Amino acid sequence: MEALKTDKTAFIEGFILLYDLHTTLFSNVIENISAEDAHNRLNTKANHVAWLTGSLVQERFDLANALNIEDRQKAASLFEGHKGVQDQLTYPSLASFKEDWIAISPELRAALLAVSQEKLDSIIPMPGGEMTFFDWVFFIIHRESYCIGQIGLWRRLLGYDAMRYPMEPEKK
Repeated sequence: MEALKTDKTAFIEGFILLYDLHTTLFSNVIENISAEDAHNRLNTKANHVAWLTGSLVQERFDLANALNIEDRQKAASLFEGHKGVQDQLTYPSLASFKEDWIAISPELRAALLAVSQEKLDSIIPMPGGEMTFFDWVFFIIHRESYCIGQIGLWRRLLGYDAMRYPMEPEKK
């Protein structure tokens, strides 16, 4: 990406709006999905809900670790190094992933709001090249939207109601 020639800390405040939305949507999109359906790939090679969910949690922990928050999700070994779906595994429950998501989200949010311009401008190595820390944060926020959308599609394909948005009251 072409480097922005401005104070990137102001952009973080915009990212936080999406971050906060994703924090809520994560719980909504996995709501009521059974353990069996969380692993159902409908005879495709697509990533299943359990993997997508755990991967989202891992990315938040990876970002938190880069901001000096020393914590790990309970299932870190299943996702470290950007591991893909492992067909032979039964992944932890969505409730377990949700616990870790709820635990890391406020800490990471505070760290993102406090991140320095120097940190945002720092270069981090990536497979095939490098990017700034700012670009990596942007990518992770984008990826959260993408993965939550995939889980939303899985909900419908598996016969569940559409994901409830935060502003919609819970239906009784």
